[in-house]
Amino acid sequence: MTFQSINPASGTPVSSYAETQRNELTQIIERAHQAHLGWRHVSFRDRAVPMKKAGQILRDRARDYARLMAEEMGKPFKDGVAEAEKCATCCDYFAEHAERHLADEIVATDARKSYVAFRPLGVVLAVMPWNFPFWQVIRFAAPGLMAGNAGVLKHASNVPGCALAIEQIFKDAGFPENLFRTLMIGSKDVASVIEHPLIRAVTLTGSTPAGRAVAAKAGECLKKTVLELGGSDAYIIMDDADIEQAAAIAAKGRLVNSGQSCIAAKRFIVTEKNRARFEEAFVKKMQAARVGDPMAEGTQVGPMARKDLRDDLHKQVEESIRKGARLLCGGEVPKGEGAFYPPTVLTGVKKGMPAYDEELFGPVAAIIVADNEKHAIEIANDSIFGLGGGVIGSDLARAEKIAAEEIEAGCVFVNDAVRSDPRLPFGGIKESGYGRELSHFGIREFVNIKTVFVAK
Repeated sequence: MTFQSINPASGTPVSSYAETQRNELTQIIERAHQAHLGWRHVSFRDRAVPMKKAGQILRDRARDYARLMAEEMGKPFKDGVAEAEKCATCCDYFAEHAERHLADEIVATDARKSYVAFRPLGVVLAVMPWNFPFWQVIRFAAPGLMAGNAGVLKHASNVPGCALAIEQIFKDAGFPENLFRTLMIGSKDVASVIEHPLIRAVTLTGSTPAGRAVAAKAGECLKKTVLELGGSDAYIIMDDADIEQAAAIAAKGRLVNSGQSCIAAKRFIVTEKNRARFEEAFVKKMQAARVGDPMAEGTQVGPMARKDLRDDLHKQVEESIRKGARLLCGGEVPKGEGAFYPPTVLTGVKKGMPAYDEELFGPVAAIIVADNEKHAIEIANDSIFGLGGGVIGSDLARAEKIAAEEIEAGCVFVNDAVRSDPRLPFGGIKESGYGRELSHFGIREFVNIKTVFVAK
């Protein structure tokens, strides 16, 4: 078996890579474990040296990595540069803060001394998606390696070049040999990797069905998992919202990564009071987005990662229209090569339509009309997903209260589009997964939270 990357803008092959053979797979895991045994005893200060170097490499090679992302999954070049630079920031953050996040915590008991220690688990398997091919990996690897773990990566099959480039970053940064390795394997081989006794935990970012499969196997093997799955983020447009601002935030949130993001804004809930004005302003913003070659300057929306994904999205749009949604813009598969799909807005979306019930993983927005604020909150929460969400309004105290107390999601932003940040925990609830990445919560997911009790 070989892994072939295809340029989604042209449909032409980019590169092919050989599959990791089973005997080599076992060796990689065993060597990663051996590397961990030495690395776990390295001080935080010394671990930080190669981690900061990794951040510098990401900055220095940002344009190269952006070109690779554009070739393999269609990310607009400027977005790829930004992704590499965000990865560098993540490396810097955990290099600087890991020691404080994992410092022993003294607990007063009847012992002479008692405390909680945070110690690494060992080799962690990461099963990662194609949509943010560097960021998804680095946000697991930076805290994981700083905590003293080793990592093995099973990346998406359409971004093999990105997977190998990330492995090379850690090699070039000076991490111990074999501490972070890429496995060129397909989804069918993930279960056997989880079963390996030296794999101590698993993290997955991907679809809900993939999460169920990995969680089931990991549970069978009694191994810790963190799952970041799908999302259908709802943004409530309050009656007092600045409509132009709301439309700008909505378009920005919907078109991030050409709409291919778990935390992209997807459902926009507005009352009849503002519906017509919001529709008009939002459609203008969506139509103004420049679609084209991801390597071309000024491109804001590139192709979708694969044609089959584009075709599946179009079926969701067609089925929603068949069930009564109205098309305001887009909605037609363009002629020519590439997996392109235009920014699309559906309105009159109701329960029972794919645009209401399912995740739209591409540049398609659903406008849903609510009777009032209470109804808007009910619609926002009427989803199997609970990853992110937004509230847009002028009364900040009211918007914050709704964000903090009412919306069922792992993160809710007021008057801005949802995004991840190394300083803040990231993850979801319901069928968007469990566990957290990033911040001090994320770095503690894959450690042994150990009680140490010293008697008098």
